Amino acid sequence: MKPTVHDIARLAGVSLATVDRVLNGRPGVRGVTREKVERAIGSLGYVRDLAAANLAKGRTYRFTFILPCNDNSFMIGLKREVEAAMERSSVERTRIDIATVPAFDADALVRKLEHFLIEGPDGVAFVAIDEPRVRSAAERLVEAGIAVVTLVSDLSASSRQHYAGIDNIAAGRTAANLMGRFLSKVDGRVGVLAGSMMVRDHRERLEGFLSVLSEDFPQVAILPVMEARDDAAVTEALVREALRRHVGLNGIYSLGAGNRGLIRALREVPPGKRPVVIAHELTASTRQALLDGTIDAVLNQDAGHEVRSAIRVLKAKADGLPVLAAQERIRIDIFLKDNLP
Repeated sequence: MKPTVHDIARLAGVSLATVDRVLNGRPGVRGVTREKVERAIGSLGYVRDLAAANLAKGRTYRFTFILPCNDNSFMIGLKREVEAAMERSSVERTRIDIATVPAFDADALVRKLEHFLIEGPDGVAFVAIDEPRVRSAAERLVEAGIAVVTLVSDLSASSRQHYAGIDNIAAGRTAANLMGRFLSKVDGRVGVLAGSMMVRDHRERLEGFLSVLSEDFPQVAILPVMEARDDAAVTEALVREALRRHVGLNGIYSLGAGNRGLIRALREVPPGKRPVVIAHELTASTRQALLDGTIDAVLNQDAGHEVRSAIRVLKAKADGLPVLAAQERIRIDIFLKDNLP
């Protein structure tokens, strides 16, 4: 049988109330008494079941997700996954709120993070903009005892407690290998579409992409990065201009969003003259583009897994428990038209 709080109290010669104070780190226990209780816990090998304890107390975890507000299909899907978690929240003893900020607006994100220093939820998960003020605000939340998880895009050199997202350098390297193989190692030029270099996931994808192309496919030239702020209309205009200016454009790597605009521009090009295209995130638009040959491959991350992972980690951090790294690893899926789910 597992040791209980009654066993601890009996071995330490104290009341159940004293054991409860020690287990919950509350004041009102003399140092010598606390040591007796801790020795009893160690000798009995007692491991506290925090889930059961919280259930008995009727504890509800309060978590907030801060998401960018735009028409990015992936982010809309991410929000739907958070809303689905909100519907399950009563069963999982959580209360989840959604706060939105304009996409790529570091000032708005900092203000929102600082607001939660006052409101004080148990944890905050947010799509990060990798900027010093954002890192500082995240660190202040951690110092205030609020669990912090970055979602989809991470912060560099930050005290945030977990990142729920894919390995973006690996994603960029994978895209480069696919691009090089699709181009059959011929000379060519490749355009890169990004949302913003302010976000770490886009920078890391570009880093991985350039690394593999320079090492394994040096005959491929990379054009200057086009930043479209994940806006479909801006993306469409940039791609049209790139196709007009660079007659020998053999490939396009879309490492951000705005793919509806990319697809519209590409469909104006005769099928036999279209560049090889690799994009991110399987949405209704990219799925159809895979099926009709407008896009050649899509790298995908599971938004539902990321949201569920963030909630599990926020709970663990709120309880001071370790995170199971293998469970929280977000895989990179590669989809061609032949293996669509």
